[in-house]
This record gives sequence, C-alpha cells and structure tokens, in this order.
Amino acid sequence: MAEQKKTTISVLYRKKQAGEKIVMLSSTDAVFATLQARADVDILLAGDSAATTVLGYDSTLPVTMDWMVEMAQAIRRGAPYVYLIGDMPFMSYQACTSEAIHNAGRFMTQAGCDAVKIECDRRQIHTVEAVSSAGIPVMAHLGLLPQSAASLGGYRTQARTAEAAAELINDAKAMTEAGAAFLLLEGVPPEPAQIITAQSSIPVIGCGAGPHVDGQVMIMHDVLGLTLGRKPTFAKAYAQLAESAQAAFAEYAKEVRQSKYPSAEQCYSMAEGEREKLNSMFPTS
Repeated sequence: MAEQKKTTISVLYRKKQAGEKIVMLSSTDAVFATLQARADVDILLAGDSAATTVLGYDSTLPVTMDWMVEMAQAIRRGAPYVYLIGDMPFMSYQACTSEAIHNAGRFMTQAGCDAVKIECDRRQIHTVEAVSSAGIPVMAHLGLLPQSAASLGGYRTQARTAEAAAELINDAKAMTEAGAAFLLLEGVPPEPAQIITAQSSIPVIGCGAGPHVDGQVMIMHDVLGLTLGRKPTFAKAYAQLAESAQAAFAEYAKEVRQSKYPSAEQCYSMAEGEREKLNSMFPTS
C-alpha cells in the first residue's frame, strides 16, 4: 500500500497553476472526516456552520472558540493528511489583531490546522495582514458573510451590481496584497468571481460563486441530504441520508416495541453450566 502523503499548501497552489479543480467540504467529526479523506477531498473546513447543523442554533454566532478547536481536533484525528482549515468564529478576531493572532494560533497548535478562515472585507484587512505575518495562512472569506448577515440584511447574494462587483474585486486584490493565502467567495455572481480568479495568484474557492473558480466548497450536510430546513439555491444533495436515517430509526423503534430487538443471536451467552447454576440460585416460576 502506497504511503499516504500530506496535502500541503504547495500541492493546492500547483493544482491552481495546472487548472485542476480543488475539492473542499465542511466537516464536523472524526467519522465523517475519515470518509471524506477516503473520498480524496483536498481541503476540510472545521466550519462555524456546525453551530446550525450540529448544535441547533439559528445562526453561526453563538459557537465558541473552545468548541471550534475541539471540533477541529476531532476532524484532524479522522483525517490526518487532509489540508484542514479552522473557521474563526464570531468575535474571535474582531476586537483586536493580537486576539486574532492568539485565536488563530490555537487552531494551529491545539488542533493541527493548516490555515484559518476569516470572514472579511476591507475593514478586516489589518487582521488578515497581522495573522498572515504571524506565519498563519489565511483564507479570506468575501461576499456573503454569515457572521454579518444582520448588517447585510439577511443571507442575500452580494455583488449583483457592477459597482458592488468592482468593490468585491478590489477587496479580493487587497486581501491578496495583505498576505491572504486563499480566497473564498460566497454568494456572488459568476462574473466577478471569474475576474477575481483570473487576476489572482492564489487559489480561489467558490461557495455559490459559479463554475469559473479554482475549486468548490459545500456544507457536508447539504451534500448528504441531511439539511432539514431551507438550503441555498446552489446547494446540491448527492445522497438522501435524512430519509434513510429516519427510516432506520423508525424500524429500530418498531422492533424494540415488538420485542424483536435484540434477537437471541444478538445476545451474549453464558456457559451451560453457569446458566444452570444461576437458574438454581434464582429459580423462575
């Protein structure tokens, strides 16, 4: 069996240069991370979307840095060779650059992440620059920013006018100049995404940004058909695990209520002599 090699930033940069698409998915635990690694996914994101998909919140805002690091640790244990990015949660980087560096460093030292993701526009350019200068690769997340959904008027497509698209393109250039190692464009039309990708020397990952980027990322639950509520227009389910999981739970409940589970074959057995001894100690009527 060939020795498995670690996916590094240089591997991802070579993919961009060669025109090879980069595959990225969110992950939440060791089991799913193991399966994603076996499926040859390039990048895993310990994403704050787990606040809604795992913890049941109605937004990403409540998730804590401690919880994010613990989740990233589990993902790393499941996928030790995949490129892993830790998603900086709300208020883990906004207060000051020193706090941003400290929290980004926790992803690297405590969870073994390879990079961090920061939701940003030009107001966070100094944060991106500071974290990058500290030796921590940054994926600058532009466009639709879930942590800023309230100020954006909800989860709405961004950069739909020529002026707004030009601003996004300029922001992407500014983030690259500030030292960002990757760009993530979410919820934007294909036209500005294509321009940014063509102009950028660093990999550009799209999330609802059209086909002309260097790679795509999706929320794992959307891919598996596990999203129970509303999902983005661009999301595609490649399985329907919610339906099969519910059916399995229902069948289990039915068998328990009908005393069909566990069957005799699914029970541990005692040696014949020990069974007889126990029956003599506790005779049944």
